Amino acid sequence: MNLRNVAIIAHVDHGKTTLVDQLLAQSGVFRANEATTERAMDSNDQERERGITILAKATSVVWKDTRINIIDTPGHADFGGEVERILGMVDGCVLLVDAEEGVMPQTKFVLTKALKMGLRPILCINKVDRAHADPDRVHLETIDLFSAIGATDEQLDFPHIYASGRSGWATLDLNQPSDTLAPLFDLIVSHVPSPKQQANVDKPFQMLNVLIESDPFLGRLLTGRIESGKAVPGMAIKALSRDGKQIEQGRITKVLAFRGLKRQPVDEGAEAGDIVAIAGMSKATVADTLCALELTEALPAQPIDPPTISMTVSVNDSPLAGREGDKVQSRVIRDRLLKEAEANVAIRITETPGADAFDVAGRGELQLGVLIENMRREGFEVSISRPRVVYQTGEDGDRLEPIEEVVIDVDDEHTGVVIEKLSARKAELKDMGPSGAGKTRIALACPSRSLIGYQGEFLTDTRGSGVLNRVFSHYEPYKGAIEGRLKGVLVSNSDGDTAAYALWNLEERGVMFVGAGEKTYQGMIIGENSRSDDLDVNPIKGKQLTNVRASGKDEAVRLTPPRIMSLEQAIAYIESDELVEVTPKSIRLRKQVLNPSFRKKRVRED
Repeated sequence: MNLRNVAIIAHVDHGKTTLVDQLLAQSGVFRANEATTERAMDSNDQERERGITILAKATSVVWKDTRINIIDTPGHADFGGEVERILGMVDGCVLLVDAEEGVMPQTKFVLTKALKMGLRPILCINKVDRAHADPDRVHLETIDLFSAIGATDEQLDFPHIYASGRSGWATLDLNQPSDTLAPLFDLIVSHVPSPKQQANVDKPFQMLNVLIESDPFLGRLLTGRIESGKAVPGMAIKALSRDGKQIEQGRITKVLAFRGLKRQPVDEGAEAGDIVAIAGMSKATVADTLCALELTEALPAQPIDPPTISMTVSVNDSPLAGREGDKVQSRVIRDRLLKEAEANVAIRITETPGADAFDVAGRGELQLGVLIENMRREGFEVSISRPRVVYQTGEDGDRLEPIEEVVIDVDDEHTGVVIEKLSARKAELKDMGPSGAGKTRIALACPSRSLIGYQGEFLTDTRGSGVLNRVFSHYEPYKGAIEGRLKGVLVSNSDGDTAAYALWNLEERGVMFVGAGEKTYQGMIIGENSRSDDLDVNPIKGKQLTNVRASGKDEAVRLTPPRIMSLEQAIAYIESDELVEVTPKSIRLRKQVLNPSFRKKRVRED
């Protein structure tokens, strides 16, 4: 059977996973009476809750006499490490661009990676049935993008197709409508080269490991494309690191090929060009080469862009530690973080001198937030510091900081406040113009540290209607201090359960983060002060009872609902002297130093 390996790449929310759903359905992967879920490829709990793709996943469909291995990739810049590795095991890609939004920062990021790998993309202008779609403008924008990032003449000669992923149709000409995705299937088969052309079945077995996951029955599963030879169950192989050193030697216990949404054992083995998962190795990881015993050279692995954001993950040492989670020891936390770094090469773990804290560096707040949320659901209790950027040192010894390319779509009346706020955060305006339907598109170059904690303020300023997209661009010299949070916090000075009467009296001081009857402790942040300084308050003080009574009953205390923060909001909110306490049931904000006397002493020393 003929074979094609293709990746679906795009900016976030441009319809990759929905399109793959339709490709699966129309290729006959699902039975006519089979119950299916929307976004079938997003199998992870957080992917379904957030509506985004976090992990790259492979599937396989058969179209006529050709098997097409399709890889659905994440769209968020934070998970760009997944995209970079995936592009190394495909021979072509479908670049999805929204017919209304057009070219966005992540479009440029993924296309740059694809062109560097020598791939010749197919442009699919998706969502052409939207009310404000302008496919001709988007087509010209994409041509300009190809030219701007240095596409070769061969890559510039790319085919394009129009589609509606949700409705399940594609056409080469908008004047000739279609009701299926058959034109897209045919274009993939005709444009993407067969991996069998470059592969050599007669040479010894060689495969670069791209993805890693654990199976409760088979153990570690290593996924990649076979570059040469055959992989057969029972065959002796070894694993080589990037520099060619042998990591381990073992036998292939299972070869699994992708068939629809399932992986099926291939007892007769798999040949060069196939994308497979191999079981049997216990130490090999991402970017390692699996090969026959006689080979000594490793396959070249795609370099991964360095992390730009880091935070400290430490043992939870609050007075409420250990009450809600069962994984609280530093040894257990360390093992979990190292396991994550092994599977996700975009994350870097560094141990701190104290042994109870670990520096976790990644691509962005969302990526780190997803990791902590996964740990929380697994029963971990940890304390998280405020994210900080990862600086680099220039050739002349000066400090360099990461700069992000930011594109904002916002209603016209909110452009002034957005530009004013970001300019104060050292952002530089690059471009600005109308984007249709009373909206303005603003392009800026912005230091990564100035965007930490800005998302909530941005949504408030734009009444929830603004859309902010960002992607790492480059490093520049340090741009100077940026003003932090403008308001102080209300800090509990007592241990116990919060009292409704006390919170009612404190409401005039600011906004509460806790409700009545919640556990609190000295040093825990229970609200936001209406002024710029921090204030120690007593949230457990009840009403003093006397034997004097009014003619009517006392008025019932009515509290304003507290402001509840998500994990990402809490991490972005805190300052450098504060922590987020994360447990399976609670997210609490606290000061690093709980005792108010010690806190004041530290401030005087600083």
